[in-house]
Amino acid sequence: MQTSSPDHVARTIRKRAPLLGLLLAVAICLLTPYNNIYLRATPLGGGHFPLAPFFIFLLLAIVISLIARIFRSSLLLTGPELLVIWIEMVIGSGIAYTGFARTFLINLTAPIHFATPGNRWEEILHPLIPPALTPTDPQAVMLLYNGLPGGRSMGWLEVVGAIPWAAWLSPLLLWGMFVLLSYLVMLFLINILSRQWIHNERMNFPLLKVPEMISKAVSEGETGSFFFNRFLITGLSIPVFLHLINGLNLYYPTIPPIPTLFLAGPYFSESGLLTGFQKLKISIYPAFIGFAFLTSRQISFSFWFFFLAGSLLYGVLNLLGYSIPVSELGVSFGPTLARPEEMQMIGAYGIFFLFLVWLARLHLLDVCKQSFFLKPPASGRSEWFDVRISFWGAIIGFALIIWWYIWLGMAPVTAVLVVGAFFMIMLVATRIICQGGLAYFTLTAAPTDGMIALFGAKLFAGASGLLAGMSQKVLFVDLRESLMPSLLHGRHLQQNRNPALLLFSGLAMTIVASMTVSIVAMMTLCYRYGIRELQLDWASQTTTAVYENIYRLIATTTTTGNWVFIFALAGALVMLLLVTCYHRLYWWPIHPIGYLTAYSSAMRILWVSFFLGWACNALCMRYGGIVLFKKLQFFFIGLIIGDFLMGGGWALVGLFTDVSYQVLPD
Repeated sequence: MQTSSPDHVARTIRKRAPLLGLLLAVAICLLTPYNNIYLRATPLGGGHFPLAPFFIFLLLAIVISLIARIFRSSLLLTGPELLVIWIEMVIGSGIAYTGFARTFLINLTAPIHFATPGNRWEEILHPLIPPALTPTDPQAVMLLYNGLPGGRSMGWLEVVGAIPWAAWLSPLLLWGMFVLLSYLVMLFLINILSRQWIHNERMNFPLLKVPEMISKAVSEGETGSFFFNRFLITGLSIPVFLHLINGLNLYYPTIPPIPTLFLAGPYFSESGLLTGFQKLKISIYPAFIGFAFLTSRQISFSFWFFFLAGSLLYGVLNLLGYSIPVSELGVSFGPTLARPEEMQMIGAYGIFFLFLVWLARLHLLDVCKQSFFLKPPASGRSEWFDVRISFWGAIIGFALIIWWYIWLGMAPVTAVLVVGAFFMIMLVATRIICQGGLAYFTLTAAPTDGMIALFGAKLFAGASGLLAGMSQKVLFVDLRESLMPSLLHGRHLQQNRNPALLLFSGLAMTIVASMTVSIVAMMTLCYRYGIRELQLDWASQTTTAVYENIYRLIATTTTTGNWVFIFALAGALVMLLLVTCYHRLYWWPIHPIGYLTAYSSAMRILWVSFFLGWACNALCMRYGGIVLFKKLQFFFIGLIIGDFLMGGGWALVGLFTDVSYQVLPD
């Protein structure tokens, strides 16, 4: 009788892993709206290394190892199976909050609920909204914002039964089609690009290093030695002590807190060379210092270097006598876009996308030849499934999304450009997040900002502007918990694992189930308490700002100033120089993706963490080399684990109290 080799067993994933991951992802989706919005506790899902999945992953690793040791049995779940569970929970937690559900209901109803005679939305916007895209019953919208009568005294299942589902059926089906098609295209694109990014370019994945090390320790029976490493314990004790004191201060104010936020802006002059540092903040997050240490020094250096250089640019322009008014931006949809100088990112994103295509040119040509049956499929498959399916699936998916826009009233040319811009920005952002180890990332400018700068506002006349703005807000502008980076992480974790179809099916079912459960959970919460009573200020403000910009785009003749085009061109030239030097000069110390984050609000929070992580990494390699790095990395892993353990602990406390201490940025 032939027995399976240990290597084969290690590569094989049993059905229990994707099934358990699916169930835990659904549980996180059910709990996230209540925890994050109603309780205002530490977010269970946040960024691309969310709290709840890692907290549960840690507990599973410890419990499974203890059971195997106590009962001298085999592991209930192997290390690779734990990673499968973890990535499914990550996907679910992202969809449950900012990645999709946080603003979705408000986005669909804002033009109806917030319409007033003063803003003229009813006169200008309402005729352009296809009836099937929003609830047609005004009563259903009113109850969403005010809550059901007596909703607070109802049970959760009673609230679900009392929701006016008939009014929501059409918009949920139509938007569900758009979202699922977009997610399907993302899956196909990742399947096509995974061989190039993971194998050919050997891209580093800093956010996966800690889960992978824990997974390996579990599989090799070294969980105890891993968690009791003296460097790890030392690093872990720092965030544990910090957040224990600050958490107790929230409940017992007599306990003095340890400050983790310092406002440096007041120390800089309002004019002169350093005027761009007026809003400078120094935020201390131990976990992000740990991520920065594990990231390539070239990348971590580039993040904080370009952030400071971008702030310095304001002062340089001020000294040269250039005072560029914000009105030059015209109509802009960027989530953090505040000044025309920041439009450099539009040109920079475009050039970096072309650079990625150029790097992958041979691989993409090979995929095209396989898809048109000009050569046989590659052997030694490293994808979920045949790239020919992905190629034609992506083409059909793009076509169906374009058809969705045209069917609802968008001009065909605009539809093609919008879909292309959305996925171009998404691919670049995926590369930034995964290669840069950015657990928290935000765009500066939106995809439509680039289209307006290049082609003018006439491209978005009438329903075209409304549909582009609404759909962009649904999936393609709030990228703090976007799906595509998690899919690339999942592809990396699942490479060389079998059966590939089971792993892909697990991810696909998790996406569909998480979408469904997240919408039901969010609607139940809103109809029970009412959006007015929930702390959804950020979601409401950012969504109404989108519709204000759509109104200006459609009803006024506001134009983009010449400075926007100048800075977009400057960004393209700078990025062209950066990618050329990066690719041609082996000693070049700066990575191009650092420039892409220069004006992101994420860097305003994380620049100090990346500076400290880079400095520690540089000093370690300079004076201790790889030997010291292998020891010291456990200290920084301890910082990460400690932050997330305390975040999970305080989140559990927050479930039973009126207030909760937040460990990580929201």
